[in-house]
Amino acid sequence: MLHKQLSVKFLLIAIIVILISGVSGSGTSLLAESRVPAEKSFKAAKDEYSRFMSNSRDWNKRQHWEALIEKFDALVQKYPRSKRADDSLYLAAGLYLSLHNYSGWSSDLKQSEKRYKLLLKNYHASHLADDALYNLGLIDQKLADEKGAQEYWRKLLKEYPDSDMRERTLAKLEESSRTKTSSKKSVVRKKARIKKSRFRKTNSHAGTAARPKKGSGFHGKALIKDLRHWSSPTYTRVVIDLSREVEFSKGILKDKHNSKKTKSIYLNLKDSVIPETKREIIINDGILQRVKIAQFNAKTVRAVIHVGNIDHYKIFALSNPPRIVIDVIGGNYKKSSRKPEKHPVSHSRSGKTGTLSLARQLGLGVGTIVIDAGHGGKDPGALSPGGAREKDVVLDIAKRLRKILQERLKFRVITTRDTDRFIPLEERTVIANTKKADMFISIHANASRNRRAHGIETYFLNLSTDKEAMELAALENSTSTKNIGQLQSILNDLMQNSKIKESSRLAGCVQAALVGRLRKSYTKVNNLGVKQAPFYVLIGAQMPSILVEVSFISNKMESQRLASSAYRQKIAEGLADGVQRYISEIKLARR
Repeated sequence: MLHKQLSVKFLLIAIIVILISGVSGSGTSLLAESRVPAEKSFKAAKDEYSRFMSNSRDWNKRQHWEALIEKFDALVQKYPRSKRADDSLYLAAGLYLSLHNYSGWSSDLKQSEKRYKLLLKNYHASHLADDALYNLGLIDQKLADEKGAQEYWRKLLKEYPDSDMRERTLAKLEESSRTKTSSKKSVVRKKARIKKSRFRKTNSHAGTAARPKKGSGFHGKALIKDLRHWSSPTYTRVVIDLSREVEFSKGILKDKHNSKKTKSIYLNLKDSVIPETKREIIINDGILQRVKIAQFNAKTVRAVIHVGNIDHYKIFALSNPPRIVIDVIGGNYKKSSRKPEKHPVSHSRSGKTGTLSLARQLGLGVGTIVIDAGHGGKDPGALSPGGAREKDVVLDIAKRLRKILQERLKFRVITTRDTDRFIPLEERTVIANTKKADMFISIHANASRNRRAHGIETYFLNLSTDKEAMELAALENSTSTKNIGQLQSILNDLMQNSKIKESSRLAGCVQAALVGRLRKSYTKVNNLGVKQAPFYVLIGAQMPSILVEVSFISNKMESQRLASSAYRQKIAEGLADGVQRYISEIKLARR
């Protein structure tokens, strides 16, 4: 009997063990099954995200943005406990933040804010939580809530002391505090200056502002400070200078006689005032007829761009100093490229004529190259341990490169500056576009907090997730001090019609040739490769464009080399080799 009872007991235990293991196995299986669709859904959405970000033609339609955001939102709702929920929320929030720079709608900022907050609430331990706090600070800053921005950044430092965003956050807090203190000290002086202020004459078309009328409601609103433009028969850039950043909306007015033809483009600048009745620039160059800017109502300034024959246009905002940039491209921009000359003039110093450039011999029609020596004037760029200035080093290299391209390859070469003078970043690309350049090369010397960092790297304009590349972009963009958090998002509008593939190929050719040339004469030449990042100086270029960091001026060894004329000559020769290699590769590709 006892034996029978023990057998029954052991049988029951065995059944229970089997059931438990079955449930356990079933649970594990179910968990695995739930992970699989979440991973698959995320991978599909992420792949679509990558395709979307690399195809600028889709950015001009809001529904494309919203469709992609919905995919990430749906994944969060369906798999809230998956490891991809926080990633999805973060990407959806980032897309709305990027869309704001394209639309100018504050509602997009609110949608972005909503998702970042949800990430912090439900996924506080996420590796993206500190990034979310940082971006929430940026959003508050965009919404003119400096106090709220500081609270987010202080919270980041407190809750995530080892965050990789720490240095960036400290810099933002310092910048924000400095701005706040400066604002308090200067409020009285500002009021006095506003009453006496007149527009700066930055070019022949800049007018003088009338004094604002008493009771005009100027206080607290953004001041339209200046209206500038550069123009050619196929390209025009208009810049509206502001006293502070503003939200704006934009639209198109069609010709009532031809519904397919754009008559004018308009911008409504919110909470703004122009301290005169109106301003107008007459252009009449085939693309733009005129630009008018006037007080639309008590809170809004309207800018109307009357257009002629245009292909496309881009509008974007830059900061510090605050300004809105309008690029208008003519319908015949590509068609009006310089035709090959039967007897082109050589621009070499020897003065010989009738010599065909390498590109023309290859039948590629490349005739003009613009070389941009970075920084200049009040902007010295990076400094070497011995005190050498980046602006001087790169100007010398640019001049040497110009000579080689003129004499060896017979190109027409234009330099953005020949002397130590300051040129705004938005003006450098204008030079290339208005001169119908076929190539744009911006020359810089690298710098890093890590004094051991050394080597050569070449960049083209694109989105980036590489933090070092983003930090370098922030450093090179310092003349306009655009905060690094907004650089990625602003590209959504700017990369339309950019020559990304051509620029990537040019960057590869120049990088390989420059490293190869230097390694023939020097040891420890570090090839850091081709990278992509949002550099202002490349924005808006209508031709293959690159930025070359020729060496680290912050590194002792390379700064000593840069001080040598022989080394700078080798750099110039390597850059020229890269141009030649690029042209040869295009020839092979077109066969």
